[in-house]
Amino acid sequence: MIGIIFDIKRYAVHDGPGIRTTVFFKGCPLRCWWCHNPESISPKIQNYTRKVTFDGLEMEVEDTVGYEISVEELLKEIKKDAAFYEESRGGVTFSGGEPFMQADFLKETAKACKENGIHVTVDTTGQTSKKDLDKVMPYVDLFLYDLKHMDDAKHYEYTGVGNKKIIENLWYLAENKKEITIRFPVIPGYNDDEKNIKATLELASELNGAIREVHLLPYHNIADGKYQRFHIQSKMKKMKSLPEEELYPLKERLEKSGFKVKIGG
Repeated sequence: MIGIIFDIKRYAVHDGPGIRTTVFFKGCPLRCWWCHNPESISPKIQNYTRKVTFDGLEMEVEDTVGYEISVEELLKEIKKDAAFYEESRGGVTFSGGEPFMQADFLKETAKACKENGIHVTVDTTGQTSKKDLDKVMPYVDLFLYDLKHMDDAKHYEYTGVGNKKIIENLWYLAENKKEITIRFPVIPGYNDDEKNIKATLELASELNGAIREVHLLPYHNIADGKYQRFHIQSKMKKMKSLPEEELYPLKERLEKSGFKVKIGG
């Protein structure tokens, strides 16, 4: 079985417990205005031209985003870091994009990892079918689950999809006793108002038995260069990064509600 990925990040410490290898899948059903991996949106391998300067001369260089890889090849890459997983209680994290856009490949790779004693985390938007969740769930130890906005209309405006299926799937994972960490990207002026924070907290509280942690992800603009490089229009071009310290009051509020909270994952 063949999948399409665009990057493998080793020694990651913000994508689940311990030291991890993060595998980035191509393809995403969402179009978040603040996406920091715009190269992941298309499910296809993409060719693009980038400009480089050498000895004062500007040249155009052809480059590629994404490549095909088999389950066996990917497992071999993941197992290279096995010693770090054992020492830190880490493992592999499948991210993207949206890994569930390649559900069969995700299932087979996760299954192979579990057969080799590797802890498996999936970082997901939740925008998938229950059928695909059922395929993958048995081989996943932890879900990193994005909650971007609790208002369905605003979720659609800012991401291109509504949130009904996402919330339904979150409940479905909880009902199936899966371990979940909620990830809340805090975007000033978009989803940091009191109404949305209160609604997010209420949902998290209702799911409290299934929630491992809550991660507050402050908006950052480090992806601006990617939008230029891949010739993608950015809707957040003038937005400044949000300093972590501005999230301390929200962190404290969540902790008082009984959650273990991290800023930045």
